Amino acid sequence: MRRINLSMGDWVYWRRRGADNYRGRFSRWGEYLRQYLLENRITDILYYADRLPYHAVAREIAASLGVDTYAVEFGYLRPDWVTLERGGMGALSHFPNDPTLVRKIAQRVPPFEQPTEHFTHRFGVEATNEVTYNLLTALLPYAYPFYRADKYYHPLVDYLAWVPNALYKFMTERRRSQAVERLSRGRRRYWMLALQLQADYQLRCNSHYRHQADMIEEVIASFSRNAPRTGHLVVKLHPLDNGIERWERRVANVAERHGVADRVLAVSKCNLKRTIRRSQGVITINSTVGLHSLRAGTPVKVLGIAVYDILGLTHQDSLDTFWEHPAPIDVTLRDALLSALAATIQIHGSFYHPRGRRAACDEIVRRVMHKGVNNAEAYIDPPPRLQSARDRNAPIFSPLKGSNVTPWTRKIQ
Repeated sequence: MRRINLSMGDWVYWRRRGADNYRGRFSRWGEYLRQYLLENRITDILYYADRLPYHAVAREIAASLGVDTYAVEFGYLRPDWVTLERGGMGALSHFPNDPTLVRKIAQRVPPFEQPTEHFTHRFGVEATNEVTYNLLTALLPYAYPFYRADKYYHPLVDYLAWVPNALYKFMTERRRSQAVERLSRGRRRYWMLALQLQADYQLRCNSHYRHQADMIEEVIASFSRNAPRTGHLVVKLHPLDNGIERWERRVANVAERHGVADRVLAVSKCNLKRTIRRSQGVITINSTVGLHSLRAGTPVKVLGIAVYDILGLTHQDSLDTFWEHPAPIDVTLRDALLSALAATIQIHGSFYHPRGRRAACDEIVRRVMHKGVNNAEAYIDPPPRLQSARDRNAPIFSPLKGSNVTPWTRKIQ
């Protein structure tokens, strides 16, 4: 097994044998990688986050050489799940969006059931590792002077923004949360718009929006024209939003401009499960909140590209029609989707929990070794499980790292 470190964060989190360091310019990364793959006879590449510049180049170079690539990310069925897809996710996904094919896969794999073992971790573990990795990469670039971070926000700006944002939430959030609770408990008609992180590649690369503000404008404008006059819109901010964009203020300004300021509310904290369950419908670009909503039986409108955006599950007509006539959810197709996802591109495991990392690592290796990624046939009669992901008698595969540590060790977004 070999690995390529591209930044100081990579090096600090992985100093084991078999690691090499690339310190050249990004413009020469493809040339270097091509030679590296040939010299080391690499057969498979794993990377976390498929849209990072180094990984995008790696996918192209690997394809030209017949080398398989696999993207690893947080799971769609989270918590306690990891995504493993051949090539990439979103627009690059090989998972079918044809309901007939989804049902055929589900017929040949076990029904989806939530595992009894849970791999929970404290948020502090995740936050500490993220801050440490990103600050090492940003503030100590000397050993990797030409590394291209491709961060939407500079880490210092990102993390320092949490201080005023926390103060702002302390002063205003309680009132907003109580307003959402009153809507939910009072059985008032409302819809929910789930925001994502502006820096999220799923938003930037798997939708047509240049900025999330464009989506907010589109949704509130449609809401003002087509939703019942007694209805409300709850705009749910991502829990890890840094506050730089001031979404509450943006939402309020757009709502006022469209004459619905008294019926639109932006909130950071609320009982998400209850808010989803009691809403008339959920709108999202491609957040996993959409899949949670389907599982709760709440209609969903997807505005970007999502693996669960399938005829029979989500609203396929225009956003304008969603407010009054949302497409119903085919429960049998939803259950089939969950079974198909779990058997093909989802792995029960965790990036942060020790047992969860071992479980995910072992299963990742097993699927890669037996060409079982995105392949339901491999799970009808699966081959024996490898004794360990580190079994020295197992075939060699090569995780490639660029701007993050290896998937079963760390996750940075």
